[in-house]
Amino acid sequence: MTSRTDVYAREVVMARVSHLVWRKQGEIERIARIMRACFEPEKVQAPRPGKIRRIILIGPYARRSWYEDRHTIQFSDFEFWIVVNHPAFKDERCWQRVRAVIDSELGNRCAIDFDIYSRTDIRIARIERDTFILDRIETGITLYRASRDAPLNELEWREARR
Repeated sequence: MTSRTDVYAREVVMARVSHLVWRKQGEIERIARIMRACFEPEKVQAPRPGKIRRIILIGPYARRSWYEDRHTIQFSDFEFWIVVNHPAFKDERCWQRVRAVIDSELGNRCAIDFDIYSRTDIRIARIERDTFILDRIETGITLYRASRDAPLNELEWREARR
């Protein structure tokens, strides 16, 4: 049971992607939860504890131009950008469990691509006016923001890590 103040409640995340069919909403919400619960920052050494600052849905599902053709088995990929608090946490070792759990749960039902950026990368993009990065952040749908959203409770954390 989630509290009324939990802005990361399943219903709220699904409302952020309410333009999608219900099945896709659920898949996106589940992927975001797995990313948060299975991120393993302790796999690398860094000067501060690892945190996911933001999870952003970009690409066709955010632009409302997604497609799915069951006859040809062609469909849009899910594209996520994850912003972490330090460049060390971009290391693949921190994300191996995330990829494994997503693959085991969602298998071939959907193609998932995620890129990891640090807050430093975003600052540099702003300074350099890198439209590739800035446009996607601007038009993407923020599924999770550490400064705004509640942490996973113990039950949600265990469920996502199974």
